[in-house]
Amino acid sequence: MSSPSLAGRDDGPAIPILFQYGFRFFFLFSGVAAVGLLAAWLGVLVTGEWPDHAAGASAWHAHEMLFGMVVAAVAGFLLTAVPSWTGTKAVSGAPLMALAALWIAGRVAVFPWTGMPEPVAAVIDIAFLPGLGIALARPLVKAGKWRNSAFLILIGLLTAANVLIHLDWLEMLDGGADAGFALGLGIILMMVTVIGGRILPAFTRNGLGKAGLSVRSWPMVERPTLVLTLALIPATMVAPESAITGLIALAAAVAHAVRLAGWQGWKAWRSPILWILHVGYLWVPVALTLRGLHALAGLPAASGTHAMTVGAFATLILAVMSRASLGHTGRPLTVSRATVAAYVLLTVAAVGRTASPLLPVDWVWAALQWSGYAWVAAFTLYLVAYAPVLLSPRADGRPG
Repeated sequence: MSSPSLAGRDDGPAIPILFQYGFRFFFLFSGVAAVGLLAAWLGVLVTGEWPDHAAGASAWHAHEMLFGMVVAAVAGFLLTAVPSWTGTKAVSGAPLMALAALWIAGRVAVFPWTGMPEPVAAVIDIAFLPGLGIALARPLVKAGKWRNSAFLILIGLLTAANVLIHLDWLEMLDGGADAGFALGLGIILMMVTVIGGRILPAFTRNGLGKAGLSVRSWPMVERPTLVLTLALIPATMVAPESAITGLIALAAAVAHAVRLAGWQGWKAWRSPILWILHVGYLWVPVALTLRGLHALAGLPAASGTHAMTVGAFATLILAVMSRASLGHTGRPLTVSRATVAAYVLLTVAAVGRTASPLLPVDWVWAALQWSGYAWVAAFTLYLVAYAPVLLSPRADGRPG
């Protein structure tokens, strides 16, 4: 009988179960990062302590939530999806361990209390995304999946965003961090737009088809949605406060809202594993509307930023990780009460963090704190529910 932490492979030695498939390590550690990094940030807010030599506290927080937590979830998704798209063997064993080590090394390198010189930290942190791209390039190119190879370009642009941020931290490029964050957020939004356009209609159609309900996707909506979302990236990088950028954001918000309406998510209210996907995507037009109103009417930029990051990105990450972890381990696609509680708590966190810049001054600190606590509680529940799943063999006895 095999060990519960190891599983035999027909084509080689036993591989630790955490490194048999990309989603196992990266979905688990995306959750760990969500809890640990946000808890550290709350500690900074409460104590006010910050090393003198480090980059700004807010910049570190934004960087780590994007290139730590979010990128880990992206890596887990792509390392799992690409083998399905291409019919090739998944990255596992030593290559996956190397990617995991690179990701962890990046988190340690940029942690402000590590005291690592910024040039060294930059090289270590930047290395992960190119490594991920190399791991994904071979199966995509070999299978001739040119449509899906666009994700390699997006990974390259994410790498460029990280480079811009580190160049600013090295005092080699004034304004590089602002441009880098705008590019990074824009690229993740493009991934949400592309991947969401594939999985939300498919999952909803499968879930609602039994009731004879249809899901609509219109080409006349799909193309403008992609074009407007793409156009917003350079506009935000070059002229974030301009009226043109605001109008593009509002037009993109309308396009995403119409797209989402066609998927008829309100009919999935009885199925938490479905409705959370629609709640997550609903935050996209909300965030873009707030982004447009920032440029056109002076609304605080933080509202739109956190509607996108806490609302759209984090909610969709939690939704996809909880669903994919079940599906790819041979378990029924039925979430527990703890997982539903995590969905609700994260929604509370998103509402609180988005609203906090708009509240009376006396309420802002409480909103920040409690939205942070709700976030930590949500991802703690995710870890409690899914760490056993991710660290256990498939329920159906198949490899992976």
